Amino acid sequence: MTTPIRLEAGTPAPSFTLPNQHGTPVSLESFRGRPVILYTYPQAMTPGCTTESCDFRDARERLMEAGYELVGLSSDAPGKNADFDDAERLGFTLLSDEDHTVQTAYGAYGERNKYGRIAVGPIRSTFIINAHGILENALYNVRATGHVARILKLLELD
Repeated sequence: MTTPIRLEAGTPAPSFTLPNQHGTPVSLESFRGRPVILYTYPQAMTPGCTTESCDFRDARERLMEAGYELVGLSSDAPGKNADFDDAERLGFTLLSDEDHTVQTAYGAYGERNKYGRIAVGPIRSTFIINAHGILENALYNVRATGHVARILKLLELD
């Protein structure tokens, strides 16, 4: 595997249909007309992913007031995402991409530096998609801590 592709602002967001934490199929098109913050996290119920997801949970009301839909995406099975949602009271859509197809299309799966060595896996990333399905921002290799504050500042919601 080589370095993953990187999407750029101004390009169409790759389309997808994936099961949410309840097993219900959700497509990007179902959000058409509303902007979406799609964030990828490596694994539910791990310290970094819990920190990031809870920060998004805590900012959810501000994001919703500004019109944004919030969607998390991981390689976890729907049941594990459901447990994560319940345990942390997240209250937003968590999608399951078990075969990494969507993560790969977004450039959020591939070679990455993990603790000083090259590994293949999910790349913590966030995509801001406008109401017409166009990427406004593609942020790769983000840190779990402080990332949501950066998003709020970027969107001028802080």
